[in-house]
Amino acid sequence: MLVVKIGGSLEGAGSLVQELARHDGELVLVHGGGPRIGEALASHNFETRFVDGLRVTPPEQFDIVERVLTQIGKQLADRLSRLGRLAVALSGRDARLLSAEPLAAELGRVGRVSSVSTSLLLTLLNRHLTPVVSPIAVGKDGAYNVNADEVAAAVAGCLAEPLVYFTDVPGVLSDPQDPDSRLPLLDRDEAEELIESGVISGGMIPKTTAALKALELGAPWVLIAPGGPGALAGVLSGKLGTRIVPEKIKRAV
Repeated sequence: MLVVKIGGSLEGAGSLVQELARHDGELVLVHGGGPRIGEALASHNFETRFVDGLRVTPPEQFDIVERVLTQIGKQLADRLSRLGRLAVALSGRDARLLSAEPLAAELGRVGRVSSVSTSLLLTLLNRHLTPVVSPIAVGKDGAYNVNADEVAAAVAGCLAEPLVYFTDVPGVLSDPQDPDSRLPLLDRDEAEELIESGVISGGMIPKTTAALKALELGAPWVLIAPGGPGALAGVLSGKLGTRIVPEKIKRAV
């Protein structure tokens, strides 16, 4: 089984969705929605702000954010179902799938996942239904917007299954200016060193940090890979992306 996260910039990528629909194994799909959320907020004359890679979500914007994410989830589930992989769109509100605690007050209705109801996911998977999860979670005082990378990390960790982040970059690069400098394999310590040294920077920091969290929670490995044509086959063959593991296997010489 795989947990797969599709970034908001890729949710319309038809070839990737087709590949996921044809995949033989079970999947849990987590999605973002950044570009469409930004467009919806702008249409209501709301400003979009980010703090440390997290979308500031004031209470007056939360309903718009949730509505867009729910719509994306329904559309992805419908596309997968029409392609032969029956799918069910969920958010953290459904059967309390995702519980969360609030982050900083300055972020508004933004939270961090505190628990995952794996029983709901396993019930669907055992019936060969693919869960499509929107990054909305519930807390003591209502619902929260949660970073989709963190949701995917929590789901993969709690299920103890591999996680694939499909994004718009080739993977972790030793030279951020050179797209051919992909690092195919990193362990936890190497990834942390690359963050500290600044080689991993910008938007790759929260994604790599989420990958490390997934490993901490129990995922056996995490892969960050581009989501273009042939993406899933490339990931499974080891030809695409950067695989992050708890530690590298030391082979006797």
